[in-house]
Amino acid sequence: MDLLLRFLEISIGTIFINNFVLSKFLGLCPFIGVSKKLDSVLGMGLAVMFVMTLSSFVTFIIYKYVLEKFALEYLRIVTFILVIAALVQLVEIILKKIMPPLYDALGIYLPLITTNCAVLGVAELNINLGYNLFDSIVHGFMGGVSFLFAMFIMATIREKLEFSDIPKPFKGVPIAFITAGLMALAFFAADKNILSIFVQK
Repeated sequence: MDLLLRFLEISIGTIFINNFVLSKFLGLCPFIGVSKKLDSVLGMGLAVMFVMTLSSFVTFIIYKYVLEKFALEYLRIVTFILVIAALVQLVEIILKKIMPPLYDALGIYLPLITTNCAVLGVAELNINLGYNLFDSIVHGFMGGVSFLFAMFIMATIREKLEFSDIPKPFKGVPIAFITAGLMALAFFAADKNILSIFVQK
């Protein structure tokens, strides 16, 4: 029961209250770049979800049993980036072999997962928040879900905006940033009291 409550707490908090994109403003480059079409959003979101979950597991193990053990905590960021880069390469190879159209659609944004601060951010937050292995894996997976959730909403809005009468100076990226700002304001309205009420029930 305690594990279930902890799972719900991290899940709801990560997706709706501390959304990586709309509350922490991490991963904005692929968020704006890939969210033009719904077709590429699912693939990118699942790729980020996979990398976030696996990197949360691997980085936690490396930090706790190697870096901490040998007092090498100062190498944390470098180590985490290397782990994430290796995992992204794995995702690239898999997509290129299994789903070439999706691989081509994601283009430059797929290798950019390596430098996606949301992926590095979740690994850092797992350590800074003092999460155990279970918490880290759930946080990593739900971080990916929050990223996919935000991109899905954004892509849905942007596809509708393509057929809207928008002043020329605001077309494209400018209206995308305005939309992202309004979405962020909506997410800021989700107070942490929502989480406490849900958990009490």
